[in-house]
Amino acid sequence: MPRQPVGERLVCYLPAMRRAVCPGSYDPVTNGHLDIIGRAAGVVDELVVAVLVNKNKKTLFSVEERVEMLREVTSDLPTVRVDTWHGLLVDYCVANGVKAIIKGLRAVSDFDYELQMAQMNYQLTAVETLFMPTNPLHSFLSSSLVKEVATYGGDVAHLVPESVHTRLVRRLTERA
Repeated sequence: MPRQPVGERLVCYLPAMRRAVCPGSYDPVTNGHLDIIGRAAGVVDELVVAVLVNKNKKTLFSVEERVEMLREVTSDLPTVRVDTWHGLLVDYCVANGVKAIIKGLRAVSDFDYELQMAQMNYQLTAVETLFMPTNPLHSFLSSSLVKEVATYGGDVAHLVPESVHTRLVRRLTERA
C-alpha cells in the first residue's frame, strides 16, 4: 500500500473498495441490520450480505429462509447481493475477492469483541474490517432481543421489516 508523508503524519492511501461483505446470522433481519446494510451499500460498488452458518447458535429460521427474507428486504438496493457461507469469514473473502468486512457497532462492548476479530482476520488474510456505528435509534436492537420479546407477546412490528414481522409471528405461533 503506498504511503506518503504529509507534514509530520504518514498517510496511507487505500485502494478503491469495489466489494465488501456485511456478515451476520440475521435470525431475523432487523431494522438495525437494514440501516447498516443500506449505508454500507452506499460506499461500495457491491455489498455481499453473507448469512453465516454458526453451529453453536440455535436459530429460529433456516439459512434458506434468512436468505429469502434478506433478498426481499434489500431488493431496492441494486448493489446488494445475498449469499451464505459455512466456515471462516476470511476464507469467504479470499474465495470471492472481497477486500473488506463491514461491521455495525451498537456499543463499546461490541467494539471489544469485533476489534479482536478484525485483528485476527487481518492477521490471517490481510482483509480489512471497517466499523460503522449504528443509528442511535437502533442501538439497543438485536435479533436475539427481538425474538425474546416476540416470544412473550411483545410488539416488535416497529423493529423489523413488515414481511419479516409476518414470518416471525407465524413461526412463533407454529412453535407455541
